[in-house]
Amino acid sequence: MLSKNRIKFIKSLSLKKYRDESGCFLAEGNKLIADLLPYFDCELLLFDSSWLVTQDVEKVSQLVKAEAGEIEKVSLQKNPQQVLAVFRKPNYQLDFHSLSGKLSLVLDEIQDPGNLGTIIRIADWFGIENIICSPETADVYNPKTIQATMGALSRVRVHYTDLYDFLEQNKTLPVYGTFLEGQDIYAENLTPEGLIVMGNEGNGISEKIKPFISKRLYIPNYPANRPASESLNVAAATAITCAEFRRRH
Repeated sequence: MLSKNRIKFIKSLSLKKYRDESGCFLAEGNKLIADLLPYFDCELLLFDSSWLVTQDVEKVSQLVKAEAGEIEKVSLQKNPQQVLAVFRKPNYQLDFHSLSGKLSLVLDEIQDPGNLGTIIRIADWFGIENIICSPETADVYNPKTIQATMGALSRVRVHYTDLYDFLEQNKTLPVYGTFLEGQDIYAENLTPEGLIVMGNEGNGISEKIKPFISKRLYIPNYPANRPASESLNVAAATAITCAEFRRRH
């Protein structure tokens, strides 16, 4: 049975303040939790009897079998599933040595948690292991972001740092960015390593970051002379950009 304190704690994880204070985040759903369990320390796992049969729970600190209605009581989902878990946030170290020879994504003030989660999933699909975010970017441990990753967070490391200082330290990797006034991505030379900067949903890449971009890329609409939407959703643009880099190499 869930205590009042446990209920209060689980519900508090909907807010960044309490995620930061506790160092924990919330995940819900059968597949998502099965994907996360091998990679993150699990503080609490709340389950109904039909879920536990096929799962390895040796590393779970607290296993709590849910009584009728308990998962619904603490769930943030419209349609709660059979299991809910509280995980510890990982402590990743960021250094340029780990980025050498690889493609990495840099997110400049991405605001929407769903977009962030989708971008993490895209990175996972294209074998991109590191995403470097500005402090103003949405919280990766927001429950909406966690759900949108569909478990990709297990294989993609997300870092938060001052992007100006980070890019100022970069002496070796090419830095790409997407712009409406950039060069056609399909005609440009793209390297197998580098940093790909994706900007804010409404304003694009910020003025303080633009000077660090060594090559500005543009995803053209088709056909070129046909009226079209002003721009692409940032997650869609990320998918197209990553796909083109991987297609070349």
